[in-house]
Amino acid sequence: MMDWTDRHCRAFHRCLTKKALLWTEMLTADAVIHGDRHRLIGYSDAEHPIVLQLGGSDPAKMAEAAAIAEQFGYDEVNINCGCPSDRVQSGAFGACLMAEPDQVAECVSDMQARVSIPVTVKCRIAIDDLPARETLFGFVEKVSAAGCSVFTVHARKAWLKGLSPKENRDIPPLDYGLVAELKAARPDLGIILNGGITGIDQCRDHLTTFDGVMLGRAAYQTPALLGEVDQALYGAGPAISPFEAIDAYRPYMARQLEQGTGLHAMTRHMLGLFNGQPGARLWRRTLSERAPRAGAGLDVLDAALEAVAMRA
Repeated sequence: MMDWTDRHCRAFHRCLTKKALLWTEMLTADAVIHGDRHRLIGYSDAEHPIVLQLGGSDPAKMAEAAAIAEQFGYDEVNINCGCPSDRVQSGAFGACLMAEPDQVAECVSDMQARVSIPVTVKCRIAIDDLPARETLFGFVEKVSAAGCSVFTVHARKAWLKGLSPKENRDIPPLDYGLVAELKAARPDLGIILNGGITGIDQCRDHLTTFDGVMLGRAAYQTPALLGEVDQALYGAGPAISPFEAIDAYRPYMARQLEQGTGLHAMTRHMLGLFNGQPGARLWRRTLSERAPRAGAGLDVLDAALEAVAMRA
C-alpha cells in the first residue's frame, strides 16, 4: 500500500471504524532511521491502534527502526515479506525474503530484543517456482521459533520474474486452503488472512477459520465498507455512514488546511466513498477536478456532497 495508506488516509479510515487495526504504508528501515521522522511516521492520536510496516533485511537497522516506532507510540511493528515491487527487490527485502527465513528470523530476534511492542510478519505463501507448502510452512517454522507469534499471509505466490506488482495482486491464484492448513497445524500462532477479500460477509466467513482478516485494496477503493466493520465484526455500535464519516473527518481536514496541507492530499483517499451509490460519479469528478487546485478549501468538499445529495 505504498503511497496509499498515508496519515491522511488513516485519519479518514479511522472515522469509519474505531476497532480495526490500521497499518501505515511500507517504509524502509533506512528512511525511518535517517529521514524526516515526523513527516514519514508521524500520525494523529486518533489513529490508534496502528501498525508501522517496515521494509528491510538488516537486523541491526530493523531493530533501530523498531525502537524508533516504539518511541513514537506505535502499537505494533510489522516486517513486510510480501511486497513484490522492483524497488523493494533491489533493496533485498519484501517478498524476496520468503527465500531467506533465517534472515527474517534474525531480524525478529533483534527487534524483539529492543522493543516491548509486538513484532509481526506479513508474507506471501511462496515466490516464483518455490513449492508453496514447503516454503510457507518452513518460513513460518523458522520465524516463529525466533519469537514471532502473528503472521499476516497474503494467500498468493509472488512472481518476482515476469509479473508486475499490479499483476502479482491478481494473477497468481489464491490458496486460502493452504493458509487454513497452516492455521490448523499451528493453532498456537495468530494467522491473519489477506488477499482477494472484498466484503464484510467474506470477512465473517473467514473469521471462523482465521484469527483475523486484512483488507487492502477493498478498504481503499470502497471505504464505505469500513463503516460496517465495528457493528458487523465487533458487535460495537451502529454502522457509520459515509456522511457521518465526512462530518467526523472535517475538523481534521480544517486543521490540516490551516497547516498548509493541500486539500487533494486528503480527498484523494475519499474518491471511492460513494461507489455504487447515486451521485458517485459526480462526487469523484468534483473532487478530482477541483481539489488539486491551489487554494482549494472545504467548499470543494461541500460542492461534492451537494452533487451526491442531488442524485440521492
